[in-house]
Amino acid sequence: MSVVDKSVCTTTGCGKPAQLQCPTCVKLGVEGSYFCSQACFRTSWSTHKSSHEVSNPKSTYDPFPTYRYTGPLRPVYPLSPRRPVPSDIPRPDYADSPDGVSRLEQSYRNAQIEVMSGEKLETMKRVCQLGREVLDAAARAIKVGVTTDEIDRVVHEAIIECKAYPSTMNYYSFPKSVCTSVNEVICHGIPDQRKLEDGDIINIDISLFKDGVHTDMNKTYLVGNVDKKYKKLVKTTRECLQKAIDMVKPGVRYRDLGAVIEKHAKANGFSVVRTYCGHGVGRMFHSAPNVPHYAMNKAIGIMKPGHVFTIEPMINQGNFQDQTWRDNWTSVTVDGKRSAQFEHTILVTEDGHEVLTRRLPTSPPSQLDGI
Repeated sequence: MSVVDKSVCTTTGCGKPAQLQCPTCVKLGVEGSYFCSQACFRTSWSTHKSSHEVSNPKSTYDPFPTYRYTGPLRPVYPLSPRRPVPSDIPRPDYADSPDGVSRLEQSYRNAQIEVMSGEKLETMKRVCQLGREVLDAAARAIKVGVTTDEIDRVVHEAIIECKAYPSTMNYYSFPKSVCTSVNEVICHGIPDQRKLEDGDIINIDISLFKDGVHTDMNKTYLVGNVDKKYKKLVKTTRECLQKAIDMVKPGVRYRDLGAVIEKHAKANGFSVVRTYCGHGVGRMFHSAPNVPHYAMNKAIGIMKPGHVFTIEPMINQGNFQDQTWRDNWTSVTVDGKRSAQFEHTILVTEDGHEVLTRRLPTSPPSQLDGI
């Protein structure tokens, strides 16, 4: 085995400092395949060897060849191995769970909305800013020819550099550090070996856990030369989010946000996804309140100072309905038409709101006005 300066062992559950690298990976240029010992290398071989196939384009394949896809997008497997998280980084309760279930979330399923204040709120603000920095790092990696797996690598390394944990990793067994949703994918796209193509749109959904709290945000980006009808979809989606944010203040009902979102989406010829909604975020990745994005919903709760939650409308070109690929994660439009999404984490203040995941002075320039 080859020797490198220093890394972390990729054997599941190990996380020790590692200086050995698989010689085949060195030859193929596969990154991240480090081991602390020959014993760990042998233990991991049955799963590790699949990473050698990732570097050979001839070995890629569609994992669901009999599935009736709704649009032109196809997954490109094999997935790269799960990226290691150093053992000294604190993890959420589901990180090492066999089923990825958060027992904390389950125990608080019907709890009241958490009110943040003091040191915890300051921590939340700081972690949200870090999340924005990671999203910006992902944005800089987007270009024609880049795989979504490469974007996952960029995101993972940026999160680890922050001494944080990628919230999506192993959450209900999700295998990656970020969700990358391309074209007709509404949300929860799994990064794979597909290369971004000229004219694509891609949503990058960033979540990380640090100092006991999660943050959550996403944005849809244009790849190369995007048709104006898709630009309109992206721009309208961002406007839907902003119109909802503008409503946030103490005393407003959470159910009322959906009406303004759906009105603007329909006025521009689009529909609103109903399956997924915004949510409380903080000590738990997902918690009360639920924040639907469509009109006439039955969401419970009234905004109060200290509430922290996401608004994340998913807007479709065609039918609002969705279906899920056989990976049990990738949600797509039923008609194969495109979908866009934007998300911010919002704090309710005494007299209004604060967007905790707002753009930074260092954020990349917007591709369209207002997004």
